[in-house]
Amino acid sequence: MTENKPSPYQAGLEKNAANYVPLTPLTFIERSAYVYPDRVAVVHGKRRQTWSETYTRSRRLASALKQLGIGKDDTVAVVLNNTPEMYECHFGVPGAGAVLNTINTRLDPEAIAFILNHGEAKVLITDREYSRVVAKAVELADRSELIVIDVDDSEYTGPGEKIGSQDYEALLASGNPDFLLEQPADEWDAISLNYTSGTTGNPKGVVYHHRGAYLNAMSNIVSWGMPPHSTYLWTLPMFHCNGWCFPWSMAANAGVNVCLRRVDPRLIFDAMRDEGVTHYCGAPIVHSMLANAPEEWRKGINHKVSGLVAAAPPPASVIEGMARIGVDLTHVYGLTETYGPASVCAKHDEWANLPLADQVTKNGRQGVRYHAQEGITVLDPETMEAVPWDGETMGEIMFRGNLVMKGYLKNEKATADAFRGGWYHTGDLAVMQSDGYVKIKDRSKDIIISGGENISSIEVEDALYKHPAVMSAAVVAAPDEKWGEVPCAFVELRDGVTVTAEELVTHCRAHLAGFKVPKRIIFAAIPKTSTGKIQKFALREQVKSTASFG
Repeated sequence: MTENKPSPYQAGLEKNAANYVPLTPLTFIERSAYVYPDRVAVVHGKRRQTWSETYTRSRRLASALKQLGIGKDDTVAVVLNNTPEMYECHFGVPGAGAVLNTINTRLDPEAIAFILNHGEAKVLITDREYSRVVAKAVELADRSELIVIDVDDSEYTGPGEKIGSQDYEALLASGNPDFLLEQPADEWDAISLNYTSGTTGNPKGVVYHHRGAYLNAMSNIVSWGMPPHSTYLWTLPMFHCNGWCFPWSMAANAGVNVCLRRVDPRLIFDAMRDEGVTHYCGAPIVHSMLANAPEEWRKGINHKVSGLVAAAPPPASVIEGMARIGVDLTHVYGLTETYGPASVCAKHDEWANLPLADQVTKNGRQGVRYHAQEGITVLDPETMEAVPWDGETMGEIMFRGNLVMKGYLKNEKATADAFRGGWYHTGDLAVMQSDGYVKIKDRSKDIIISGGENISSIEVEDALYKHPAVMSAAVVAAPDEKWGEVPCAFVELRDGVTVTAEELVTHCRAHLAGFKVPKRIIFAAIPKTSTGKIQKFALREQVKSTASFG
């Protein structure tokens, strides 16, 4: 019998300080400040900060937080817009060993209070604009020990009071500019906490680790093909999945962060022209606003601009509209649980030779895995077997790899359920196409079952978007005595355009099977989240309370 000998590749080849360092995106800002200290890092109105200045301010923040007693695994919550202070928090908070909890600025006091308590925040940094809501949230949270810090942004001139015990700039002044950002002992340590939208019950706290944040930050650059020193416009809220990890991406890129407090097409085009913006991200509604803005707003923008679109699958009209105004649009897909984008519709050069309609079809898919994600697939959620690559058989989109959350904070059951079978279950239904690209069909809860037949709300919405009068559309299931459920469409029209419900129904009949055509069309403003996602739960509630359909 041959004696088992230890592998020569194991003996004497262990990890040590010289050959292994835990991954963390905090190293990106240190490198950019070292290599490009005088390059502009952040632009906000008249403010200009270099990488050296931004790194120093982040170190001051980390040092000041340590002096307040903040350390490993303590939660620091922020209610901030896309400002330099928000950017600095992405380095200063984890640089103190703490966990950054970016809170949606549009939440009500009750939701913010829940998050503050559930996440056990010890410090809250908040913008003066939200003082009324945040003050109420702090009162509801009943946390007398909570330290509240005010940001008084010079670019904000609206109402609001300081409600904290200290001003952000005073806090930074108390910090040590030579403090070294604290590196994690383990790359699995938590770096941030993001809460899901909570459309049913309380939101869940999604925990990111340093390794995933590092890898997704790099994947954003590689999978999108961002050149070094790109100029990135913050149209995407930094509170949403930590801005899809782009605060850390831009530090790795040593580019320019152009801050924007609110999404406004005129301000976006001005920034593109004045600051030379090359890249930006957003939900379909953001791109739609740009595509439909007056042409004169775009004058003087002669350079290439690239955009990422995510959230709901982009309607064909959005992809066509952005191509018309010269924006190179790339579709990415992901969830809060996957650090934002974890798949991309990777383009092929030969697609550019296809008719525009075919290009739109190709580019509107959820695509293939990000470089740092190990897998995206479509499985039968019951058997966990892969669906055939036939473009017809629906299953659930699932992810596996380093760009998947640690889990849900203080919710082991939900975490175990999300990871059952060794994959992260997204709840999105899709097909696998013949080239291995994923094409989403619907959220599982948004599928309409009419007379036993499944109807994809996205398919019906795509048909509506093909009508030139339609600006925005959302389709939900409405109760029906005969069929159980039927499609009901909510529609927003473009400015100055009119169309009747009958005309839209006729239009849909030319693109859909009869049973998929909306049985009712409601012209109304469509509720959306601050990141542009349509709030279908609100629409479902609305149609349930409506008595007659026909």
